[in-house]
Formats: sequence, structure tokens, C-alpha cells
Amino acid sequence: MAYTLRIGDKAPSFTNILATDGKKYSLGSINLKAFTVIFFTCNHCPYVTGSDELTRKLANQFSDKVSFIGINSNSANTYPEDAYDRMKDRMEQHSFPWLYLHDCSQSLATAYGALKTPHFYLFNEDLLLVYNGRSVDTPRDTSKRTTNDLQDAIRQAISGNNIDVQVTNPIGCNIKWEGKPSHWMPVEACDLV
Repeated sequence: MAYTLRIGDKAPSFTNILATDGKKYSLGSINLKAFTVIFFTCNHCPYVTGSDELTRKLANQFSDKVSFIGINSNSANTYPEDAYDRMKDRMEQHSFPWLYLHDCSQSLATAYGALKTPHFYLFNEDLLLVYNGRSVDTPRDTSKRTTNDLQDAIRQAISGNNIDVQVTNPIGCNIKWEGKPSHWMPVEACDLV
């Protein structure tokens, strides 16, 4: 079995996950649109902060057909800046157009096989995975990007076409795992392509 989800896999369900709005959500309780982007993110990673505005642009551009859900699975004990209160502060400061969930148990990072922050998963109307990987090839400085992988995948999915590139390697910081050094990754975690 692969470490991360494969194309065609069903989105792992979840329940009772706290969001920055103070409410708890399950995957089934979220009013999802025809397509859903679930992405692993955080508060501090320069690859996240460097690409947040591009992610905002995509969320706004496709807001009529695509739901965006951000998940922070980083351990606050390993990286204090990723604590829940800091998530709330960040959402208040930036007003991002997505639900921002706190995966304090890291169960979602494990279920999805999140490799980096950011790491994007695009699901179709049946919550089957149609794209897995990065948004762009230079998330730290999106002005230098030569690809728009997530945008291309969303456009092709919405139009009913096959997605040309279904899997890319996410680029960013690794997930900060509880009780592990900040740069630790599971042995079975590896590049997708």
C-alpha cells in the first residue's frame, strides 16, 4: 500500500475536527461543492506563506464549483507556532476563503498520507481522488512558477476532461510529527513520482 492516497481513492472520512471558527466538523457535515480540494497547510512554513495568496486566488476563482478545506496537522509541541490559537489568529488576520481544521491527533495526516505543507488533494463529486501533489513548482515564490498544476487539474476536472498530470511531488516543509524531531518523516514517505 502506498503511503499517500492514490488516484481513484476515496477521501478518508473524519468526524469531530475543530476548525478556527470554533465549530467541529465531519467530512459529511461540510456543504461540499462538485469538487473538493483538501490541503495540508500550517501557519509558519515559508512554502505555505509564500503561496497562500495564490491558493486564495484559486479558491475565489473556482468558488462556485470547488470547496477548499485546509488542515493543519503539525504538532504544536514540535512547532509551537502551529498551535490552534495561532491558527485562529492567522485566519482572523488573513480571512482566507477556506475552512481551516486542526488535526491535533494527526490522524488526518496519517489517513491522507500528507507529505508536506502545502500538499493538495483534489476530489471529484464522488470524493474520489483525481489529483494529488503541489499547486505550483515554486510555492515559496509563486512569481517564479513555471507550472500551475492544481489550477490546471481543477480546470480539466470541471470541464469533464481527463487530467493531464494527475500526480506531482508536493514541495514544502514536512509535517511536524508529535514526539519527533522537526525534520523527521516516516520511512515509508517518499516522492510520489
